[in-house]
Amino acid sequence: MSHSDEPLPLSAMNSSVMPAIVAILLGLVIGFLLFVPFVAVQYRRHGRLTWRQLLLWAAFLVYALALWTYTLLPLPDPNALVCVGAQTRPLQFLDDIRQYPVGSVGDLARNPAVMQVVLNVALFVPLGFFLRLVWRRGIVVSALAGFVVSFAIELTQRTGVWGIYACAYRLFDVDDLIANTSGAVLGGILSLALVPALTRADTGRAPAGPRPVTRWRRVLGALCDVFSVWILGSVAGAAVNAYIVYVQGEPLTQASAERAETVAILVPLIVFGFFALATGRTVGDAAVLLRWDGGVRPAVLRSLLRYVGGVGGWQLLLAYAPGFESLFLLVSLITMLAMRTRAGLPGVVSRAHPVDSRA
Repeated sequence: MSHSDEPLPLSAMNSSVMPAIVAILLGLVIGFLLFVPFVAVQYRRHGRLTWRQLLLWAAFLVYALALWTYTLLPLPDPNALVCVGAQTRPLQFLDDIRQYPVGSVGDLARNPAVMQVVLNVALFVPLGFFLRLVWRRGIVVSALAGFVVSFAIELTQRTGVWGIYACAYRLFDVDDLIANTSGAVLGGILSLALVPALTRADTGRAPAGPRPVTRWRRVLGALCDVFSVWILGSVAGAAVNAYIVYVQGEPLTQASAERAETVAILVPLIVFGFFALATGRTVGDAAVLLRWDGGVRPAVLRSLLRYVGGVGGWQLLLAYAPGFESLFLLVSLITMLAMRTRAGLPGVVSRAHPVDSRA
């Protein structure tokens, strides 16, 4: 090991910042894709989704991705690969620490071997927190999870990312396994002080009876509708482009781009329109456990009006009156928040109102 008081070069700082950026960006993408099923699961388990729950799960997702990015990235150039061995002697870090001055607290704070152990412990402290706050698991589970996750990471490094590389490009270190497991246990212990304050309002199963239709609940349902349209439309458009390129063997042109855009609009409109007519509610309504009562007859007409007055109308404006969809969303939000029944535009055009589906 070598030690220097010189500041880190720009390349080193970039290599430490890049994994964090990758983790955040991947977290946003994966969180966007999983948002609708996540909302549906939370409403069925707890009967609601609070900001606290949402932020906690978002933080856990970013942390899980950060574990991956910080331990495996940046990936090396195969042509410039430098193979490393393995450190299999437990507590070797004690000898490494003694290679530097240890006579004072300041010496220990500047000791690179100490800092490496501290960082490896700190990296897994959040795992113990999340296991208790998200899954209500204790210290034993924290220890087991810390060991399993750390061993999986070390084994991935040892095998050159499971054979992708000819040899290991990062050191397999048994002391890292010890430090990571200790960090998870420490996180589980420290979380004991935070559990009452952070989980008191979010524990328990969904109540058997109905819950109020709040502004937050209606906004969540609308977000689920919009996200579902975006995701299905993106998949449909990408499928059209893939068919043109890989099946027909033709390059993408302006005409093919317009074709893909048309499909990306029509497929969600038809699929979610059929769902609304068949069930009487949208995907977002189903996610947050809402149904619609009252309104015009027959029921299929009410469902059609409710769909056109909500996400269906927004999709039609996207297709045939681009530029007005933003105004439609704004008016929809204002009416949804202002009306006592939280019915919004769908309720205005269908004369129906949302209620808890368990009512």
